[in-house]
Amino acid sequence: MRAAAPTAALTPDQERVAECGIKAMIPIGRPFLDYCLSALADAGCTKVCLVIGPEHGIIREYYESLPTSRISISFAVQEQPLGTADAVRAAMHFVGSDPFLVVNSDNYYPVEALKLLRGVGGNGIVGFDRQALIENGNIDEDRLRSYAVLRVNQNTELERIEEKPASLDATALISMNSWSFTPSILEACAAIEPSARGEYELPSAVQYAIECMGERFRVIPFRGNVLDLSTRSDIESVGQQLRGRSIQL
Repeated sequence: MRAAAPTAALTPDQERVAECGIKAMIPIGRPFLDYCLSALADAGCTKVCLVIGPEHGIIREYYESLPTSRISISFAVQEQPLGTADAVRAAMHFVGSDPFLVVNSDNYYPVEALKLLRGVGGNGIVGFDRQALIENGNIDEDRLRSYAVLRVNQNTELERIEEKPASLDATALISMNSWSFTPSILEACAAIEPSARGEYELPSAVQYAIECMGERFRVIPFRGNVLDLSTRSDIESVGQQLRGRSIQL
């Protein structure tokens, strides 16, 4: 359950960054993205590519000036905000021939979940337990209904992604957009049509990969929370859980 009211006051620095719309850089002692990158390093990732818009020079400037010892940080520019599949294609120079992870920059994922995802070594996604997301994080029941549910077969493989289902049963596995991919996903991202919103969506690319390319995606059930910094009202509750955590990049 969310811990703070939407009217919680922001610090001047938080207010300034929030007004710029760069959620990942909202300061919680350190920029929120620092915590996310440190968790990826804890999980064993050594190379990270940040996909940014052309207007997000502040992110590039900050990380190019930041000394790091555990991860190397590179950048890809998504010229227009044309969806998550388009963002993955923007990073194709980074991908190479090995499996890679794709995660949201406005979500703080548990290190253990990232370790499990990294261990897949192929196509996969973490399926988060709905009740654990509510009980242990800053996500309430109403917000949970706006997330996608993973429909899984008897082999714990993904069959389809159901966006904003009408109802959620107690055993529903929720997608928080934490993926492991092989480079073949780039072919799927290039093949799909834009959605009704005019965006190239990563779930559509995954469905294309399953149905048209014969790809299989392992689903990793996980009981744990994700801190979601989707809105300004999340800053205080997320900050309460992150303040004091050590960061090592």
